[in-house]
Amino acid sequence: MLIQLTYASRTARILGPADIKDILGASQRNNARAGITGALCLNHGIFLQQLEGDRAAVNALYHRLLKDSRHKDTAVLDFGEIPYRRFSNWSMGLLGSVEANRQLFLKYSSSSEFDPFSMNTLTLRSFFDEILQNVRWLE
Repeated sequence: MLIQLTYASRTARILGPADIKDILGASQRNNARAGITGALCLNHGIFLQQLEGDRAAVNALYHRLLKDSRHKDTAVLDFGEIPYRRFSNWSMGLLGSVEANRQLFLKYSSSSEFDPFSMNTLTLRSFFDEILQNVRWLE
C-alpha cells in the first residue's frame, strides 16, 4: 500500500551548504534503496518534507528522522493512503529558500514567514501540487 506522510521540523542548529548537500545526498541514496520518493523544503530553519512509498518503509524513515539530532519540534502534518506517487521522478528533491522560490513560500504562508506548522491539510497539499509544477529545485 502506498502512503504519503508530510511532516515539519525545525533545524536544531544552523545548517550550512555542506550540511544541506550531505542531507540531500544521503536522502537520495537511502530513499532510492527503500523505494521512497518525495520532496524536502528548507526555509529559514524549517524543514517541510513529503514522503511517499510503502507504509512500513516510510514509517521506518520517519522514526529515524525523529532520532536525527538535526531535527527538533518534529510534527506529522498530513498522512494518508495515495493511489500513485507524485514524486516518482526523484528519490528526494530539495526546494530551497532561493529568491526564485520566495513568492511560492509566501503564497501559502499566513504571515511573512514560512510556517508549515500553521498550514492546514488542504494548504499543504496545494503547496506540494504547485511545487511539482513551478519551482526551482536545488541539485
